[in-house]
Amino acid sequence: MAPVRTGLRIRSILGNEPMPEHDVFVIGGGPAGLAAAIAAARRGMRVVVTDANAPPIDKPCGEGLMPDSRLHAERLGIDLPPSSGYEFRGIRFHGAGRSVESDFPRGRGIGIRRTVLHEKLVGAAVKAGVELRWNTTVSGLDKIRARWIVGADGSCSRVRRWAWLDSCHCNNRRYAYRQHFAVAPWTDCVEVHWGDGCQIYVTPVSREEVCIALISRAPELRLGEALRRFFPVLHDRLAGASATSRERGSVTATRRLRAVTRGNVALIGDASGSVDAITGEGICLSFRQAEVLAAAMAKGDLAGYNRTHPRLALRPQLMARTMLTLDRGAAARRWALSAMSWQPWIFRKLLAVHVLETGL
Repeated sequence: MAPVRTGLRIRSILGNEPMPEHDVFVIGGGPAGLAAAIAAARRGMRVVVTDANAPPIDKPCGEGLMPDSRLHAERLGIDLPPSSGYEFRGIRFHGAGRSVESDFPRGRGIGIRRTVLHEKLVGAAVKAGVELRWNTTVSGLDKIRARWIVGADGSCSRVRRWAWLDSCHCNNRRYAYRQHFAVAPWTDCVEVHWGDGCQIYVTPVSREEVCIALISRAPELRLGEALRRFFPVLHDRLAGASATSRERGSVTATRRLRAVTRGNVALIGDASGSVDAITGEGICLSFRQAEVLAAAMAKGDLAGYNRTHPRLALRPQLMARTMLTLDRGAAARRWALSAMSWQPWIFRKLLAVHVLETGL
């Protein structure tokens, strides 16, 4: 169905237009939408969030937050204490008969169930004074009375379509599946297991549970089959472990939009473009976008957000390209992992860049 162009008519609250009911109207109550709402409310704006679902909202993801994600969450007033999940000290790569690991240069990451994270975000939004409207569907932009409209409705964003912001530079897709297992974590790192055409992430999320996430280019590949490719390392560790959630899947895309604002509409999170989930940076990127967007709305001009938005994604995009070199084939993977195991400083440097501690 063609976009509703009339949705753009109300985006200038000037002249004879009615006074806006809210300063900010956020469509989408996931992490990106709630972060945008919290950041705006903390600057004194009247904010409402709508979502067709009710909390806690789940979504397939690897559930590991890096130290920089926790830092930006703290800046937004979102408390993620160790008791909310399972802290991890660094990252470990396995593949091609090699293993390499490094601690984070500062701080610890945390494995946290997506539903628990959502509850924390909802709590922070309520504390900030955000009005939350769950089980509420928005069918267009025409009747929204707000100074600013924020589209945070995910990778298949209707707000993006309504605002004629669908034009993008690229759109590469891979496929992700996630499931939890009742087994005590055997590591205090997030493990990334590299195989032919796929990666498996192991993230401890509690003292009795791990999250197993698969990313591949094959939509038909599921966790059960993928785990058999990692026999005996992963297969044996999970043998006999009970699944504590059903297997859930999603698409992970690399998408760069030509613009993320139009009139008084701004996009955030996956609605505004995305990087491959291999980086684990989606949540952190949304938190950083929320801070910049709130500052732009407070100044009354979205142009700064539109300019800054691409720069925020540069580091995650660089890291995604770097990590995906290991996905190009066995020879490239063997060479890269061998180099990092012989020269551990390479992996330490990459990890430092990954968590914003230094530059290349």
